[in-house]
Amino acid sequence: MEVEMLETTTTEKTAGETCVVCECRKTSGIHIYTSFICEECEREIITTDTKDERYKYYLKQLKKITHPEIFS
Repeated sequence: MEVEMLETTTTEKTAGETCVVCECRKTSGIHIYTSFICEECEREIITTDTKDERYKYYLKQLKKITHPEIFS
């Protein structure tokens, strides 16, 4: 029984992806090219007024997303 609990704990810690905005590991969100944005940050970006200081932070973080090169 203890082995099963350990496996679950390990899986929970490694599940999800790192959000490009908040840099936290989350399990649900969207992908833009090869980057991940969690649902919470997506919602904040959408609802934040462009005059708000937080909006500038979101823009700075979103600039980390680069268009991937396609090699043939």
